[in-house]
Amino acid sequence: MKKIFSVFFFFFLTFFLSQKVELKKVTDSSQTFTGEINGVPITMELNYTGIVDCDQYQHYVDGWYYYDKYKKKIPLTGIYDYYGSLSLYNFGTKQKQNSKLLKEQITSLQKVEKTDEIAQKLTPKESIIFDQSTLKNNPIPGNFYLDKKSQPAKLFTGNAMIYRLNNYLYLPNNKKINTYDFINKAGGNELISYSSGENGNRVLLYFEQTSNFNACGQCGASDGEKGYRVLYFTKDWNYKNYEEFLIESCWENIYDVTKTRSKDRQTIQYKINKSESTPAHTLTVDLKNASVVKSK
Repeated sequence: MKKIFSVFFFFFLTFFLSQKVELKKVTDSSQTFTGEINGVPITMELNYTGIVDCDQYQHYVDGWYYYDKYKKKIPLTGIYDYYGSLSLYNFGTKQKQNSKLLKEQITSLQKVEKTDEIAQKLTPKESIIFDQSTLKNNPIPGNFYLDKKSQPAKLFTGNAMIYRLNNYLYLPNNKKINTYDFINKAGGNELISYSSGENGNRVLLYFEQTSNFNACGQCGASDGEKGYRVLYFTKDWNYKNYEEFLIESCWENIYDVTKTRSKDRQTIQYKINKSESTPAHTLTVDLKNASVVKSK
């Protein structure tokens, strides 16, 4: 009898835990890619080593690649730029020395645009340039240069960004989604609550995120964007869409909001004044039922 109860309790606990919603934040500072050079399979690992000037979308990378058949690591250094492109170089016996010189010379947006021109003056032994001119490219096309000869190259991914702010939502039925993939790349989400109804399931998130990854650009030095997101799912926890409700924003010029919490602390009301782009309105956040209602 004791054994039967233990087995029942185990399955009950497993079922209960699988029905929870959890949010976990994971910041990536390295990525491993697979790809090809002239049709030959390769593996590449790149590590984020800092931003260029003040733009998170432009960062220095170091790492290696190898041909899968031989697995001999060939060191790389280079730049990931705003448009999703990668410029990577191997300087042979001068790898450490010239990597340092390359990074010292690339210190601004204007210099990033001349990365290859600057690198070629340091006479790289090998160059690999991946050009993601459209964010929908998958695989990302590129070229491999050796002894002034060019060969086609590919990265089997649709996103070559190395530094990523992942917010993983673990859902019932062993499902998992990442807000990085379907909301934006800024992260900053906190799980408030989740609820189920006749039309499906909802998840309420509060967020605080940077307004602009370029700290030197418009709103880059602001206090950021703040608000709530309601994510909608089917009854089987398949993602449908989401709504966003701002309570502070540099881009929308939303400030000086009046906040009132109910006596039972289950509801928060925000009265938002008229701005240049937004009429005056009220947001009623139901923390228990994972919903937000916008009214005049």
